[in-house]
Amino acid sequence: MPIYNKLVRDGIPEVITKTGKQFSTRILLKEEYEVEVKKKLSEELDEYNEANTNEEAIEELADILELLHAAIKVQGSSFDELEKVRKAKAEKRGGFEKRIFLIEVEDD
Repeated sequence: MPIYNKLVRDGIPEVITKTGKQFSTRILLKEEYEVEVKKKLSEELDEYNEANTNEEAIEELADILELLHAAIKVQGSSFDELEKVRKAKAEKRGGFEKRIFLIEVEDD
């Protein structure tokens, strides 16, 4: 039996049950959950970086977005608050749409 030891979406146990396979799960403690959300975000970012098509990239970005929602809750905040912070940073320092790549800055 393969061992996964990773955070999965809430509906995965039901999906596995429908296949007739046996499995085991447990509910993570709050501190464990925060660690696992970060691990899963890293995993999904790696998968996004490895995506070969736009469709695959969008699938991975959707997973990242879902995990951002989870991480926001872990931090005791909301998506609205995150968006407010994002907008404030964009107003102060700009976004990334101009594709500016900084090469160097003179050191005094």
